[in-house]
Amino acid sequence: MEIPSLKGKVSDEEWQVRCDLAACYRLVAMYGWTDFIFTHLTARLPGRDHLFLINPYGLMFDEITASSLVKIDLDGNKRDDSPFPVNRADFIIHSAIHSAREDAQCVMHTHTHTRAGTAVSAQDEGLLPLSQHASLVLGSIGYHDYEGIATRPDEVPRLQASLGNNSFLMLRNHGLLTVGATIAEAFRNMYYFEMSCQIQIAAQAGGGKLRQVDRETIDLNANAATVGGGRQALIDMAWSALRRKLDRTNADYAT
Repeated sequence: MEIPSLKGKVSDEEWQVRCDLAACYRLVAMYGWTDFIFTHLTARLPGRDHLFLINPYGLMFDEITASSLVKIDLDGNKRDDSPFPVNRADFIIHSAIHSAREDAQCVMHTHTHTRAGTAVSAQDEGLLPLSQHASLVLGSIGYHDYEGIATRPDEVPRLQASLGNNSFLMLRNHGLLTVGATIAEAFRNMYYFEMSCQIQIAAQAGGGKLRQVDRETIDLNANAATVGGGRQALIDMAWSALRRKLDRTNADYAT
């Protein structure tokens, strides 16, 4: 299906969010964090209307473009004339987070679509302090017990409480979720989260006694990872590099 370009038909601010979110979908596909057409990444649009962008339900992540993203409200209702449907039932997790966290401009949920993330979410102790990557996650992580497929509104306040003010949420027996003040930050957080889980599974498979990072070092690293402008500059630098990689290999994401 040919998708008409929205460039020049939406505000420059909205177009920037569309391009960044489409890039994020392509990167998730590139890193192998997908499973067919399921799960979502969402981003809040500028303004006071509480509108969001979500993937067009039915497209693979490596097909998504800036113009194909669907504009929806907090209840998952379409707010444009996109020809694509929206999986409103699966939006409940995202709407729960967006409604409770004004600072969560982007919510990424890899669902059961990464083997390592889901494997660690099924372990009773959850994420262990086995690596530098994990130490950057453990200072801001919450856990949410599995209650079945998230389609019931009564689970919303429990999801919100489980995340709290954290940037990382492990959904038990389910998968991983991250939030960020920008799309770049949410992606960076998911990279650390997923890599921490991959390292944990690999270390456990080795069969030897595991050496854990101490709490003092975790607190030190967590503080270093959240300090001011230097942190944001590094996130922006990495995101620019990832966007350039996509420009070389998947440039149609920004159409």
